[in-house]
Amino acid sequence: MQKRPGDTIFRAVKGALIGSGFILPGISGGALAAVFGLYERMILFMANPFKNFKANFLFFLPVGIGALIGIFLLSFVISFMLGEVENVARWFFIGAIVGTIPTLWQEAGKHGRSKTDLGIMVTTGVLMLLFLWFGQPLFSTMTPSTSAWLLSGGLIGLGLLVPGLSPSNFLIYLGLYKGMSDGIKTGDLSVLVPLIIGLLAIVLVFAKVMAYVFEVAYAKLFHAIFGIVMASTVMIVPLDYTGFTIWHYLFAIALLVLGTWLGWWMGNLEQKVKPTTI
Repeated sequence: MQKRPGDTIFRAVKGALIGSGFILPGISGGALAAVFGLYERMILFMANPFKNFKANFLFFLPVGIGALIGIFLLSFVISFMLGEVENVARWFFIGAIVGTIPTLWQEAGKHGRSKTDLGIMVTTGVLMLLFLWFGQPLFSTMTPSTSAWLLSGGLIGLGLLVPGLSPSNFLIYLGLYKGMSDGIKTGDLSVLVPLIIGLLAIVLVFAKVMAYVFEVAYAKLFHAIFGIVMASTVMIVPLDYTGFTIWHYLFAIALLVLGTWLGWWMGNLEQKVKPTTI
């Protein structure tokens, strides 16, 4: 299919939002990749990197560049985001996910939808909600080290492969979140190198597993993804509004509307500009 002029920029914007999912608490890069229509092709590419390598590389290059820009820029403001502004900014991402729900629902049912699929969707959604809600006491604070950053990279890789899994949540639980964002901001190789190694190791090991599941149980997998996305979206809704003024609320509402429109627009445009399948 012939590419439209804005397609590359469109994918770069998606990449920037997906990249933010690797570093912003409560957001899943894999979930954003799913709602933006990139998840399936991304998994198949990672599982079979040499199959149609040139076409896939060129397709994902702007996504990757956008993701790196999103991660890098967000790392500069992460300390600020950990304050009260985080509760305002989260509403933009909630809106972005809500706006793409119709697209994800359509994607999940494009090969049919059974009662079993709906049961899987509800079950995975409830289990993920319970896990995210009660999971924090299972983790203890870790001391920043090479092994800790390898683990952090592995968690980011899982966040890419498993939609709804927010690596930043776990990094906060482990006490590694601030150190990771500072390392990215300053270009600290002692942080960046093990992060990248851990990420690549997890992706290389598990990408083929996810690709196989796509082949044998597409509808069930995507309905499970839908349930996970819903659960993770509920979990990022801010509950503490201490110190908020009327301007904070108005700004949060404006970001929610903007995010919803952007998500809807991207999902709607995705239906018109479908990427070439692998």
